[in-house]
Amino acid sequence: MLPPPLSAAAATRAAYPLLSRADWGADETLRFSAGGTELWPPQYFPVQTLTVHHTQDGSDDPDPAAVVRAIYRGNTVDKGYGDIGYHYLIDMDGRVYEGRWSGTDGTVAHDGAGQLVTGAHVLGYNTGNVGIALLGSLIDTPASPDARGTLVLLLAELAAQHGINPLGKVAYRNPVNGTSRIVPAIGGHRHWADTDCPGTLYADMPSIRDEVAGLIGE
Repeated sequence: MLPPPLSAAAATRAAYPLLSRADWGADETLRFSAGGTELWPPQYFPVQTLTVHHTQDGSDDPDPAAVVRAIYRGNTVDKGYGDIGYHYLIDMDGRVYEGRWSGTDGTVAHDGAGQLVTGAHVLGYNTGNVGIALLGSLIDTPASPDARGTLVLLLAELAAQHGINPLGKVAYRNPVNGTSRIVPAIGGHRHWADTDCPGTLYADMPSIRDEVAGLIGE
């Protein structure tokens, strides 16, 4: 049974620092063609599920904001997405970085009606799927306590906001291309594809779901 929603989602937001695109130095000109056309205009749909990743970007830059900028450029220019594919990114100190541009209403990853801007993080299953990525590689190491703690807070905030049962499964259906799949409501990239992502967090997902459910219940 779905636990009751958080009394105030702002309570969890206040528990972690959130850096806007301006804060981490996103070059917004990269999202536009030379003629000024937006390369990837936003589309918005209801949230169905939450997916956890690690970036496995190979960077050894000590500045996490610089790493986010590099991922942004790689997604936007090198891969041709037109923007960063993740909705949120988390560094090892537990700071959250705004990902995919979602409009001017000031709500990260959502429009004013609370619908999710479509990202690019699970091929074929992006619409209505929130992508949260921890910076770095977690293949052989666990997430830092700060990063993991923030991940739980963010997942709880989103699950409460969108009425998602963190312990349940969803019959995901992509409203754009019709693809469907039964997946955990809160899962990792590996639940969707043949990949090592999100590394050690994959085996940790049951504990993370329990903690999210406990936090919402509180």
